[in-house]
This record gives sequence, C-alpha cells and structure tokens, in this order.
Amino acid sequence: MPSAYLLVAHGSRDPRPQIAMEQLAKIIYQHKLLDVSTSKNNSRKSADNLLTVIEPLVDIAYLELDPLPLHEQIKQKCDRALAHGCDRLKILPLFLLPGVHVMEDIPEEVEKARQISSPKITIDLQAHLGTGTGLIELLTQQMANTTVEAWILIAHGSRRPGALAPVEEIARKLGVFSAYWAIQPKLETQVEKLANIGYKKIGIVPYFLFAGGITDAITAKVDELKIQFPAINFQLVEPLGASTELTNLIINLID
Repeated sequence: MPSAYLLVAHGSRDPRPQIAMEQLAKIIYQHKLLDVSTSKNNSRKSADNLLTVIEPLVDIAYLELDPLPLHEQIKQKCDRALAHGCDRLKILPLFLLPGVHVMEDIPEEVEKARQISSPKITIDLQAHLGTGTGLIELLTQQMANTTVEAWILIAHGSRRPGALAPVEEIARKLGVFSAYWAIQPKLETQVEKLANIGYKKIGIVPYFLFAGGITDAITAKVDELKIQFPAINFQLVEPLGASTELTNLIINLID
C-alpha cells in the first residue's frame, strides 16, 4: 500500500509561511501524481486490465499556533490516510536546524500520536529538512546572481549544545562568514569585522525557509547597517522559498 506524507512546520501568525507551505504541498502532490500516472502506465496486467494505484496524499501540520496539538493533528492525518487507502504516514519536519523542536518536541508529539492512532497505520518520523544534502546547492543558487566580495550566512541561532554545528559546517563549505539573529556573533558584529578588513561589497543570505517576521527584521537591520556603513554596498538575498529545488530536496528525504 502507498504512503501518505505530512509536512510539519513551526507555525506562525504571519500568513506568508502558511502560503509557502501550501505551495510546497501542492508541488509535492503534483510530483507524486506524476509518479502515480507512470506507475499506472507500467502496471498493466493486460490491455484492458489496469491495476488500481491510489492518488497521493500530502498534508500539512503545525507544531504551534494550531487549534489542535500536533499529536491530534497527526491522528487526524492518520485517519484520513487510512480512509484514502494508505498504511503509512511519513512525517517530515520542515526545520533547518536540530533545535529543541526537532530533537524533543516533535518526537514526543509523534509518540503521543502513535498511542492514539489506529494500529493499522505506521507513523514514520523522517530526518528533519536540515539534513538534506542538497541545501548547499540551494544556497549556492540563492547567491549565484549577486556579485560581492564577502558573504554572511545568517541563521536564527540557538544556545543548545551542538545546534550551531550545521550552520558552521555549511558556512565553511560555502566559504562564507556565519552570523546569528538571536546570539553572537550577530550580523552587525560580522559586518563591522568585514568593514575593518576593507570589504566594500557584502552579501547577506538568510538561512530561513520562508519570508516572515525574522526575515523582515533582518531586512530592517540591513537598512540600519547601510546608514551606519555608507561606504559598503549591501546585497540581501531572499530566503529559500517554496521553489522546485526545495521541493526536490524534500521529496528525496521522504523517499
């Protein structure tokens, strides 16, 4: 029997991340629908007898700011998946960093969901999005059309032990400087350091999935830095967004 898919995000009062999530789910659905069509064409017993292949099921859930706690959302998705003819629900946390939500909150909610869901369905918690091997390529594409002398990769930041290691590794592979919104080194710290070295063109790439409150705040901070450092040409690129490339990365993880 086929699998159903559940994308889990943090949740936000800002409508933009939800719109982007819906776009991602739609693109994944269309990709899986193409797989189903191909499977149908390849599964003929005879010219007149076509094996039934179930249409894909792709859903969204939120860890916070949803009327239902995540485990109840998952239970609902399990019921829907079973009614749809699926016997497995694959859950992908759409988080870039292994913070407390990825390491503790979501696994706890998934375990609660297993306890209240039908034994006829398997709930499979996948690795979080930040483990995807294609993230370097995605960030490289974000930076490709901008000519600067130095790049700063800015992430949210966490004081959890080991949480910054993935960002530092990505920055090392890209050959860029790292900065964080919530902890040091902050964006202004790194800009001042690069200005003192003599850089005149600095690019800033947000390590965030979608536009939202924090990316707006980063934009405002860059505007302040433009006034503080008038001799520097700042270039701020967009967050990753609901692109086909991001969708392909997600599909590779859930498959």
